[in-house]
Amino acid sequence: MLTIALSKGRIFDETLPLLAAAGIVPTEAPESSRKLILGTQNEGVRLVIVRASDVPTYVQYGGADLGIAGRDVLIEHGGAGLYQPLDLGIARCKMMVAVREGFDYQDAVRHGARLTVATKYPLIAREHFAQKGVHVDIIKLYGSMELAPLVGLADAIVDLVSTGSTLKANHLVAVEHILDISSRLVVNQAALKLKHAQIQPVLAAFAAATPAA
Repeated sequence: MLTIALSKGRIFDETLPLLAAAGIVPTEAPESSRKLILGTQNEGVRLVIVRASDVPTYVQYGGADLGIAGRDVLIEHGGAGLYQPLDLGIARCKMMVAVREGFDYQDAVRHGARLTVATKYPLIAREHFAQKGVHVDIIKLYGSMELAPLVGLADAIVDLVSTGSTLKANHLVAVEHILDISSRLVVNQAALKLKHAQIQPVLAAFAAATPAA
């Protein structure tokens, strides 16, 4: 049995065509099912539905043979014990620094101000500001990043930005690009050897169906 870890939402939706190219079609939609393990029309493949941030952990420790996770999640996880053969080019967005309207971020950086930054990506944020030589205090949050600058909890946030509409609606502006994000296929290294005959066709089908970068 081949087990693939996925998260609900945009990544799942954009993975469906890739799964179909590999002959893997879920028998139920995760949004309408309460099941955490979904069968597929391929009797040898099942899908497990987990939090996006947990996908690398399930794959690393063998709870799943393969998984699909954003580059942001993989960087924060560390990627230990994971083979990352493919950037699937799906669920694209940008990791950005954003501040409330009227806050002069460039001036603060230029004058060496110590900034308080709210984010759920502390490793990415810390590395970014360290490379710039900017001193920061990181506050880890798990949601509603946009609120932090508005109530004075933080000077800036580091978060994923897709259309920018959420920032605009909350009177925030993106002021610095950190890195481009897309989702990647990750494979358990032991499974790659033990289930090579099952995994290799999936890798080949995904590679053939992956959008050009």
